[in-house]
Amino acid sequence: MQYKLGFIGCGNMAQAIAGGGIAKGVVQAREVIASDPSEANRDIFANWGCAAVEDNKEVASQAQQVLLAVKPQIFPQVAPQLADASDTQILISIMAGLSSEKITSLIGKPCRIVRVMPNTPAMVGEGMAGIALGRSAKTGDDALAKELFAAVGKVVELDEPMIDAINAISGSGPAYLFYLAEAMERAAVELGLGDHARQIVAQTLMGSGKLLAESGEDPIELRRKVTSPGGTTLAASNHLDAKQVHTAIIEAINAAFARAKELGS
Repeated sequence: MQYKLGFIGCGNMAQAIAGGGIAKGVVQAREVIASDPSEANRDIFANWGCAAVEDNKEVASQAQQVLLAVKPQIFPQVAPQLADASDTQILISIMAGLSSEKITSLIGKPCRIVRVMPNTPAMVGEGMAGIALGRSAKTGDDALAKELFAAVGKVVELDEPMIDAINAISGSGPAYLFYLAEAMERAAVELGLGDHARQIVAQTLMGSGKLLAESGEDPIELRRKVTSPGGTTLAASNHLDAKQVHTAIIEAINAAFARAKELGS
């Protein structure tokens, strides 16, 4: 086949993966073909030096590995276009909720599928991705996927049933943090910090995340170190506990996990 890697879907996540992979030398632009109905999205790939087409079948017929970057809800319409792909082709799916068995059934023939659950911080090279071999995949089929996603962040290897769990934690996780950031920024504005609110909140969250990642300490201990007896942090923590925010977050993650299961069915 002419191309090492194909993309079906050229949206934000595909752009992050392709851009990072090309920048880090995992693939060369000339080794990539991508399809998307949006001319603007295709132009981004074309400007990198990739082949950019409108027809998904061209990608399926010309790429050794194909990364499926479409919404799971529309994949049933895309799947028939993969039916004539080579039996040796590897499909890399970043579609939430769709198991390798479900993808195979929609395509209508056995497929070697690698499932990946990335997240949007891949757009700034700080992604978190879980990677799992699908039911019919062979050992080593995930080699290129590991390199691609390591180029835009961190990678953990999982068994496929755990993909829905990592979706609920890190896949949806940025939205939880942005939800918190939204509230913190609003409070900062109300307290008179409007001109600096975004910078203060963003740096606080970024620095705290780095501290968690690099300190070796667990979140409970790190929170304890910020919380002085009778101090301001304790007042805030007591209010959060009274509102059962801790429980609400856990329940929200379980709701995301349940929805991933629903998408798969």
